[in-house]
Amino acid sequence: MNKTILITGAGTGIGRDSAFALAARGHRVIATTFDEAQAQALRAECQERRQILEVFKLDITSPTDREKVLPIPLDVLINNAGVGDSGSLAEVDLERVRVVFEVNLFATLALTQLALRGMIARERGSVLFVSSIAGRVPVPFLMPYSMSKFALSAAGAGLRAEMDQLGRNVQIALIEPGAFHTGFNQSMTGRKYGWMQQQSYFSASSAKMKKKEAREFALIEASSTRSIVAQIVKAAEASRPKLRYVAPWIQGAVVRLARILGA
Repeated sequence: MNKTILITGAGTGIGRDSAFALAARGHRVIATTFDEAQAQALRAECQERRQILEVFKLDITSPTDREKVLPIPLDVLINNAGVGDSGSLAEVDLERVRVVFEVNLFATLALTQLALRGMIARERGSVLFVSSIAGRVPVPFLMPYSMSKFALSAAGAGLRAEMDQLGRNVQIALIEPGAFHTGFNQSMTGRKYGWMQQQSYFSASSAKMKKKEAREFALIEASSTRSIVAQIVKAAEASRPKLRYVAPWIQGAVVRLARILGA
């Protein structure tokens, strides 16, 4: 059955690729972006690909923008929009952490509550939270992002249990991507070097940290988003999705092993 699917953060990366993949399978895809510039670029890409997406700006931190979902009879909401930041918790400006939580947790939950009104009333629908495997094991120097994803994963699991108890056929699932070469990781890890100057506890080792991060990303990042997009498609189309969908599988296996070993 073709579904009406709204995905946030569809201007780039995994969100954009998932939007096109779902549209190619015959679904009505509403691809929303952070700003109008991204929306215009996505519309142009639709023309180049000769694929149909319904595109508009939806900044999830804007109450006015969030209300755009109310009149849409959504079958699936994919909460993909998110931001990242980095730096040691010993010294990072807490306002930076608040911004990450505002987008990744609070605004995401606010949008979800609006979408749930229609789903609960119609007694059908699915909400997918795009979290991260960084939300399952702590990642040093990425904790502003990692903590927000820990919270989002907990929210998704808890909401799933609550919707099951409600008994209105509303499904909740978590999408947990590993490292993909979309540029997001480099941008996020690089942000801390803008303020980690001489006063930082780690200023003496910042050059080594940069090189280490570059080596690690070169080693572990998947070059294509195909594996995680396939998991998003599977979860969106499932009548009863699993709690968690993870890709690449090898990174997910490493995370599970780390948790077993107490990491």
